[in-house]
Amino acid sequence: MPKVAEELTALDVKRLTHPGGKRNVLFSVGGVTGLYLQVTPKDGRSWVLRIKVGAVRRDIGLGGYPTVTLSQARDKAREARDKIERGIDPVEERKAAKAALVAAQRRGLTFAQAVDKALAAKLDAFKNPKHRQQWENTLATYATPDLGKMLVQDITTQDVLRVLQPIWMEKTETASRLRGRIEAVLNWATVAGHRTGDNPARWAGNLKELLPPPSKVAKDENHPALTLEDAPRWYAALQGREGFGARALEFAALTATRSQEVRGALWDELDLERALWIIPAARMKMEKEHRVPLSARAVELLKALPKLEGNPLMFPAPRGGIMSDGTMSATMKRMHEADIAGGGAGYLDRVSKRPAVPHGLRSTFRDWVAELTTYPGDMAEVALAHKISNAVEASYRRGDMIEKRRRMMADWADFMAGEAMSADIVRIG
Repeated sequence: MPKVAEELTALDVKRLTHPGGKRNVLFSVGGVTGLYLQVTPKDGRSWVLRIKVGAVRRDIGLGGYPTVTLSQARDKAREARDKIERGIDPVEERKAAKAALVAAQRRGLTFAQAVDKALAAKLDAFKNPKHRQQWENTLATYATPDLGKMLVQDITTQDVLRVLQPIWMEKTETASRLRGRIEAVLNWATVAGHRTGDNPARWAGNLKELLPPPSKVAKDENHPALTLEDAPRWYAALQGREGFGARALEFAALTATRSQEVRGALWDELDLERALWIIPAARMKMEKEHRVPLSARAVELLKALPKLEGNPLMFPAPRGGIMSDGTMSATMKRMHEADIAGGGAGYLDRVSKRPAVPHGLRSTFRDWVAELTTYPGDMAEVALAHKISNAVEASYRRGDMIEKRRRMMADWADFMAGEAMSADIVRIG
């Protein structure tokens, strides 16, 4: 019969010492066959169960001493032996449990964290920094406030719908892009092992059944605009406001440019001596360089702006980065509310009766050209950097046409300021 090890007490175990040498030593403690206390030359102590599992002999670690007491070690050893008798390998079971825990932790990723990781993975897919910035801004503005703290594995179609519905009818193009970007982030999360199942932001067979197609939404491009009658009054109120947000909005109005073009404007894009702002193709929607002749009022505005040391932006955010689209929109919203509070009617779009927004200033400019001036419509389209025929665009790229556009922009600035009109302005009333 095999020799049965003497059953040591807790005090006996405490008194065990390493006999010397460079190797670890095993002391049989009895109570459970194969249970040992392993002691290292530096007096490190841990419990080991030596046992044959199938055709393999294993040394199964049961924890360190004294964290795991003698009594607890014997209980763990008995449990392990019982599993082995039932055909379960405790070592493989432990590995599987650890793998499951790691997988669960990986799936415990929030949407905000997934956005950062997905953008980092897509770095090579962006043609230029502007595209990445657009992704970040859209998700941060509309998706993260609702989805940011949610685990990606928990996001459902209804959660995505909650984000999209408030802007689907009024900002359809933005909402459509946002849906695609949420879908891309959740696709990344699925492939990376952080979620399983169908993508809740998928259009076909999913959101398509709950939202009208973007092409069928009438308000897709109809941004609420200032009326020509309200424009001078609005501009006067704007000049009374302070801050980079107000100045960015004023500059956008004077140049009839897009919000993102103004918010990303850099000092080195300016030639103040020639009163010219040259926006590189990388920052333009049509990906073509756009030259903007600056009126005297626009130049005066820029010269009065403070330049922040080490910051290349003309209109930086409070923390120094690119100003958010919401800053300009908030300024315009506050102006509308202040006008109502002062007894006015606010600044409403003539057709939709909704409060005017920054992008609508471009429509106001286009209406001014069409209704109150004799300037050619094609010239206005070039000023707005719209897609037009190559022949027309080529003609307006010449220096003399730039000067004609300069005169148009000067007249536009005078109109906004409520001042005298040139011969190219039609007097009405």
